[in-house]
Amino acid sequence: MFFFPFRDDNPTSARPYISYMLLGLCVLLFFWQISLGAAQREAILAYGMVPARLFGSEAAYGLPQVIPAWMTTISSMFLHGGFMHLAGNMLYLWIFADNVEDSIGRGKFILFYIICGIAAALTQAMVDIHSAVPMIGASGAIAGVLGAYLLLHPRANIRCLVGFFIFFRTINVPAFLVLGGWLVLQFMSLGQVDSGVAYLAHIGGFMAGMALIPFFKKPGVKLFDRPHSRAFEVTPVRRGGHIPQINRAQKRKKGPWEK
Repeated sequence: MFFFPFRDDNPTSARPYISYMLLGLCVLLFFWQISLGAAQREAILAYGMVPARLFGSEAAYGLPQVIPAWMTTISSMFLHGGFMHLAGNMLYLWIFADNVEDSIGRGKFILFYIICGIAAALTQAMVDIHSAVPMIGASGAIAGVLGAYLLLHPRANIRCLVGFFIFFRTINVPAFLVLGGWLVLQFMSLGQVDSGVAYLAHIGGFMAGMALIPFFKKPGVKLFDRPHSRAFEVTPVRRGGHIPQINRAQKRKKGPWEK
């Protein structure tokens, strides 16, 4: 079974330049990491968030320190452990960040993103403040974006590619199912202590995003926005691999949650 979300049906009123900037910065820094070769490990130790260094534990003695420890809660958001780590994070940033940025405004979105990332890092660090294992990745900050999106557009439809062997379809899945399912998966994975994935950081960032969005959104922006297409509408993938676009100009029947 193959399930791949690739975009949403939500229009925006302006270009999400900050989202583009964050995505581009993560990609550029990943190529910088690769260029370091064997020294990449030292860079991750220096710029990753290490709980022992952040809380001044003796376990951090001997670790490289290029910037103040508190700044690593921010620098760690722009480093990644591999191509798949980067690709997964950037996909979710691409799908969901534009609408959240549009609802908040560019300047405030930067602050929102950073606060969510810091909240995620601290949530993970508090599990073991003596840990000398570095945490890196944008997933905590992006989880904050997901939490905000869930409150802003829970009924928006996420266009997903679903496949079984050679049979593929695209289907509209409501955001509350996609994001709610993602959050449940993070809770279910908490027991995987040797996975190398900071599931608590994901949960902490998600909760921070949900808590902050009512205060960060523009005054005229409402929570729980209406959908822009029919939920669970299925479309065959055309020959040649083309995924049909949603034509918002077409008349459609109202979905089950619309008034």
